[in-house]
Amino acid sequence: MFINFSNHPYALWSAEQQAAAQRYGTVVDLAFPAIDPAADEAALDSLATVYVDHILHLDPDAVLCQGECTFVYRVVQRLEAAGIPTLAACSRRKSQETTYPDGSTLKRSIFAFAGFRRYGSP
Repeated sequence: MFINFSNHPYALWSAEQQAAAQRYGTVVDLAFPAIDPAADEAALDSLATVYVDHILHLDPDAVLCQGECTFVYRVVQRLEAAGIPTLAACSRRKSQETTYPDGSTLKRSIFAFAGFRRYGSP
C-alpha cells in the first residue's frame, strides 16, 4: 500500500505519477492536516505522533509525505525510524511570468512529475 499523505489527491495526479505510486501497491489518500503557524513544538510533536500511529496501523509499503515543512520533518523521522520508506515527489517546474503595464506580475507554474525520492537512507 502507498499512502499519499499530502493535499494533492491521487485522482488529480498525472498518469505517470499514478503509475509510479502503484508500483508500491494500492494508493490511499490521507489528507495532510492544516498546521497552525502559531502551534508550538509540543503541539506539532503530539499531532505527528497521532498521524504516524494512524499511518503505521495501515501498514503501508511507502508513504508520500508533503506539506508544512516542520511537521513533515517530524512525521518523516518517525516513519523512517519505524522502517517505512517515506518519499517526496520530485518535479520539474516550468514558469511563465507576465508583467502588466501597472507593474504587477502574474507568475504561472506548471509542475511535471519526475519521480519519487526517499527522505531517508534505504
